[in-house]
Amino acid sequence: MSEPDLYTRIRMGDKSACNECIEIHTPMVYQLALRLLGDPVEAEDVTQETFLNAFRAIDSFEWRSELSTWLYRIAYNTALSRLRGRKIEQVSVEELALRTDTQVPRQLYDWCCLPERDFESEQARARLEGAIESLPATYKPVFILRILEGLSTRQAAETLDISEDNVKTRLRRARNWLQERLAEEQ
Repeated sequence: MSEPDLYTRIRMGDKSACNECIEIHTPMVYQLALRLLGDPVEAEDVTQETFLNAFRAIDSFEWRSELSTWLYRIAYNTALSRLRGRKIEQVSVEELALRTDTQVPRQLYDWCCLPERDFESEQARARLEGAIESLPATYKPVFILRILEGLSTRQAAETLDISEDNVKTRLRRARNWLQERLAEEQ
């Protein structure tokens, strides 16, 4: 079913459409919340809040973006609200992968100047994870959305409510920051 059809059914109060929307979009909303918050329980809460808020505000959705991007934006804002209300737990990328039963994405280390075989070692992985964890606040969400979540530049821009040029700039700066940080630790 297409997103416009699903949207129309949701607006008409079709509960099965709401269930379909939740089933389709829960994995990506949950993953984003988990990566931002580092806590599976809070990620579940954010996921539920995201869909509740989306269904309450469905009449305000104007199709300036895809439905999935709009849900990402709601999830991102909901997670940010929680982060502002608590001390941020530092969670390694590897720990997140273990919590979510996924592999650490290859994109995290394919671009770096260090040879790939170096990242096979525990020490190098730990350095990379530490560097990602300590990314400045303006770069980290862009890095998470583009590299870890695989969103397009446009989708990340819509989610973060910034221009596509800002996404590209922040991603480039995040990569440079990580590269410099890793080079300092050698």
